Amino acid sequence: MTSTSTPGLARFNTLGEDAAFAALHEACASTAWVRRLLAARPYTAPADLYAASDAAMAELGAEDLAEAMAGHPPIGRPKPGDPTSAREQRGMAGGSEELRAEMLELNLAYQERFGHVFLICASGRTGEQMRDAVKERIGNSPERERETVRTELGKINRIRLARLVEEDA
Repeated sequence: MTSTSTPGLARFNTLGEDAAFAALHEACASTAWVRRLLAARPYTAPADLYAASDAAMAELGAEDLAEAMAGHPPIGRPKPGDPTSAREQRGMAGGSEELRAEMLELNLAYQERFGHVFLICASGRTGEQMRDAVKERIGNSPERERETVRTELGKINRIRLARLVEEDA
């Protein structure tokens, strides 16, 4: 371990295979992504883990991306009992009934157009910012939207990995 390691990263590096798989799968539901990150352990610094995450995300095929997206609830409807999705979607929690209804409509229109939930790195965004993003992105070509989703997943994965390896137990 170098001086750039963190207690959380050291803990992650020493987890058994099943526990490490489960921890990574909570960050991203793509089995291919999880396996790629597991294969590269141990990591000497969080930045190495993030770089491995980015590389794995860049290589995901359409089925792998679909698997990753399936792990995300629609914006405005976090999974009940899931503190991660509730925390990440906090910007919608205080939204007006009108905003929430509009977001539900937009989510449905987006899903009809692209065949999957609208995915955005919601951390730190207001409900209005998320609404504006879906309005803007619904006009994207399927190819452009797939790459936008890949980018957003990468951001979400980095945030979740940081929580995994940079916080104390």
